[in-house]
Amino acid sequence: MNKKKLQETDSEIKETLQNEEDRQEFGLEMIPSENFVSKAVMEAMGSVMTNKYSEGYPGKRYYGGNEFIDVAEKIAIERVKKLFKVAHVNVQPYSGSPANAEVYLALCKPGDTIMGQSLLDGGHLTHGWKTSFSGLFFNSIQYHVKADGYIDIEEARKLALEHKPKLIWIGASAYAREFPFKELAEIADEVGAYLVADIAHIAGLIVAGAHPSASEHVHIITTTTHKTLRGPRGAMIMVTEKGMQKDPDLGKKIDKAVFPGFQGGPHDHTTAAIAVAMKEADTPEFKEYAHQIVKNAKALAQELMDNGLKLVSGGTDTHLILVDLTTIQKGHGVFVQDALEVAGITTNKNTIPQDPSSPFYPSGIRLGTPALTTRNMKEEEMKQIGKWIAAVVKETENYKLPEEKEERKELLKNFRAEIKENAVLKGLREEVREMCKRFPLYK
Repeated sequence: MNKKKLQETDSEIKETLQNEEDRQEFGLEMIPSENFVSKAVMEAMGSVMTNKYSEGYPGKRYYGGNEFIDVAEKIAIERVKKLFKVAHVNVQPYSGSPANAEVYLALCKPGDTIMGQSLLDGGHLTHGWKTSFSGLFFNSIQYHVKADGYIDIEEARKLALEHKPKLIWIGASAYAREFPFKELAEIADEVGAYLVADIAHIAGLIVAGAHPSASEHVHIITTTTHKTLRGPRGAMIMVTEKGMQKDPDLGKKIDKAVFPGFQGGPHDHTTAAIAVAMKEADTPEFKEYAHQIVKNAKALAQELMDNGLKLVSGGTDTHLILVDLTTIQKGHGVFVQDALEVAGITTNKNTIPQDPSSPFYPSGIRLGTPALTTRNMKEEEMKQIGKWIAAVVKETENYKLPEEKEERKELLKNFRAEIKENAVLKGLREEVREMCKRFPLYK
């Protein structure tokens, strides 16, 4: 066995890891689906659990030597049940999209009618978008948001009554407002559909009481374990008491869909890290943290608006902000994303409702506060960051996206070269670095 350390074994990867650590340390991570795990979670992720194969479930494995794997998985399950107040939990899904696919496998057959929030209105690919397996294998009906940016409940009700979906999703990847679990539950119950809440973005907010819970309203809950929950990159599927009342075998169906239906052996090191993250989430400190995420998002949103930027729905209730850049031009998200990165601020370009451009050149950017809040930044830092973002946007205003695709490539190439030499952004980069030094990671 090679017992050398990484520096001795592979200096190239060691250098790459160090560079990534420096990027995280000295930049502002503002993608709302990203966060920084604790040293304890990281220790579990890099543990001997990665050496094991464990197809099956605790007490029912297809391999020997799983005595302690079973212990870790049982601990994770019980902690999740307590935190989310649910009847059944599966912690084996590899990630969020596989978890959602496993729900389909448990409940639907190809061609069944399903309903979810449109991707262009903030929804998720796996909720029935046309290029996803969920839109290709199922008859997908999509509901939307209104002009004010809030989910159109009346449209959702009308579509459900007309199409009688077997499954309805509530949850999104770019929606800044509280989710109307109760209202969608009434619609699902009226048409006899399963209601599934994908709470990947807001799971940490829910367990801390910073967002209403889905547990009493829906039948199934899926979530990733990173994002606001601040755990490893894994996922979970939960069956609620309401779900078990609708179908007492629902937990068994979910487990069968995960294994052997969709996956092989679970990632035991991730399971152990999920258990650690759940213990961390069940503390007063985490509850304070999650509420601060929302406070920070609201402060940042207000500062952005005070500096002339337009936000979808005019603000936020959660960790997430969606900036509408059509006041500059359509498709401007790519310019702002790349310019912000030069200034040391990491975000992602994103479509906005009724986007006049394409998903490749969307008209918005998506911002979030979970990772900044992990660093103990608060409202005052958000106000400064809001000013920086507005200043960066201003530096991009003279760049316009051509209509011709080939012209776009050339213009973006020139833009990226020019923006790297922009004096304003270079100055902001130093200011960002100095702020980050005041809020160190892992030190």
